[in-house]
Amino acid sequence: MAYEKAFVALADPSRRRVFERLRAGPLSVGALAKHMPVSRPAVSQHLKVLKEAGLVTDQAEGTRRVYSIDPQGLAALRSWLDQFWDDALAAFRAEAERKPKSQKASHHEKGKSS
Repeated sequence: MAYEKAFVALADPSRRRVFERLRAGPLSVGALAKHMPVSRPAVSQHLKVLKEAGLVTDQAEGTRRVYSIDPQGLAALRSWLDQFWDDALAAFRAEAERKPKSQKASHHEKGKSS
């Protein structure tokens, strides 16, 4: 399951920070490391884990590698999270539809008189 590797990869605060910095667009290891409290080799290791988790991709640009967020990996993670949102919405709808209309009307009227 792809989302498990993604959650493990994002559990590390430094790795999560690297991933969050890529939201602005593709960056090289050097550009990512410039504003991080860890070394460039450490950033490379974090990127390796993020890549193995399917969260980032890399592309050669001359002698350097440029990393960006992998939309497919992010979509897999979002799809897994969305199931909880769908369940919550379904439960809310079921509860809203379960209440008798007279109870809804009296509650609505109480709000108007306040």
